Amino acid sequence: MRFAVLGDVHGNVYALRSVIEDINNRNVDFILSTGDLVGYMPFPNEVVDLIRRTGILSVQGNHDKYISSCKHLSNDQIAKMSQQEILANASAAYTNMVLTEENRNYLRSMPSQVRIQVDGLNVLVVHGSPRRIDEYMYEDSPALKEIAETTDADIIISGHTHIPFTTVLKGKHIINAGSAGKPKHGRPDATYVIVDVKDNKVISEIIETPYEVEKIINAIESNNMFDKRLIDMLSKGY
Repeated sequence: MRFAVLGDVHGNVYALRSVIEDINNRNVDFILSTGDLVGYMPFPNEVVDLIRRTGILSVQGNHDKYISSCKHLSNDQIAKMSQQEILANASAAYTNMVLTEENRNYLRSMPSQVRIQVDGLNVLVVHGSPRRIDEYMYEDSPALKEIAETTDADIIISGHTHIPFTTVLKGKHIINAGSAGKPKHGRPDATYVIVDVKDNKVISEIIETPYEVEKIINAIESNNMFDKRLIDMLSKGY
């Protein structure tokens, strides 16, 4: 069986569209998401709508969890906030102003973990780590060995760091899908992973996908509710 995993879209619908289009050309059986659909960028509803419409099963990211616990902000409430308050906390003010209640309820309903069986192997999908939604699992993290030893899964897939990697530790395949919407691997291209499971063998591949970066940059430039430092981050992938 062959499946794709994307994540950390963070309101970047242009990147998500390109990633899904690329995945659709690679003959996968299904798509999973490591969460953080919202936060930072201007298109939370468009991203959530596309994830739902495409039938992608997503775990809840830390930004999804935070936003889903907040209340809608009106234009009047926004007008009373300082510019610093508006720009703080990964554009939460804007997201809470525009997010529909239907999509907020969807974020609230997302599971913290997804466990599936693929050709006899147990697959666990989380956002941060099997222990915490906001724990960073970097490839060189000292905690990675402990997580591999204590987690009951053959394949552990996470996001949150925005830096993709694949490794095998203590017989466990540990995969980070990177970020489809706000990559930090040193290039602006979106990343996701393809996982092939057959005869108890696991082959994972990190895919980089270019997208129309200038469109998301233009959207940020034209909206005073977004931190303009995002422009350099997206342009350079850090």
